[in-house]
Amino acid sequence: MSPTRQDAWSQDEDLLLAEVVLRHIREGGTQLQAFEEVGKQLSRTSAACGFRWNSFVRKQYKSGIELAKKQRKELKKQTIPSERDYPKEIVNEETISPLPGKSEEVTFQTVLHFLENLHKRASAASTIEEVKEKSIQKIKELEKKSYSLAAENERLAKNLKAIEEDYRSLIEIMERARKMVVLQEEDRQQKVKFQMDKNGNLERVEK
Repeated sequence: MSPTRQDAWSQDEDLLLAEVVLRHIREGGTQLQAFEEVGKQLSRTSAACGFRWNSFVRKQYKSGIELAKKQRKELKKQTIPSERDYPKEIVNEETISPLPGKSEEVTFQTVLHFLENLHKRASAASTIEEVKEKSIQKIKELEKKSYSLAAENERLAKNLKAIEEDYRSLIEIMERARKMVVLQEEDRQQKVKFQMDKNGNLERVEK
């Protein structure tokens, strides 16, 4: 058994923690189960994973959490395909009728007909299952992409906020520089004085 890790979390580990927790939320699992799963993969305790999620990672995936909750509700609404979902030409009283009873004569043709219909039903169910599996896989791919986009959107929002703060700081610096120039100009003007020359004219004299 590998020793429990206590070193700092990396960005990849945070991403793994987020993906597993969001998957459990989407599939109706608990966060404790998610923490235990991540803990086994990273050789960390479930408590450490829970603390990391609640103190840091969760704040970066607010939109992803909301999306996972909505998807969990949608999955609950889905039902397993029933016979009414099969093509009408495959599911009807004639094609799914059982083998004849004791009062009817069992012939090779009736048995063959029954087996053919049974094969059609199995093929139809297999096709529906394949379509369902492909749809689920596509949904998972889109979900993973949406989580990545949500994280990227939050990262860009933080960058934009930092840029706005830098811009305000720059404006403040420019404003202080402008005031300094104005004060220096006023100070220079205050040092100027006038005196009368021998002809009785005023002339400016610098201090």
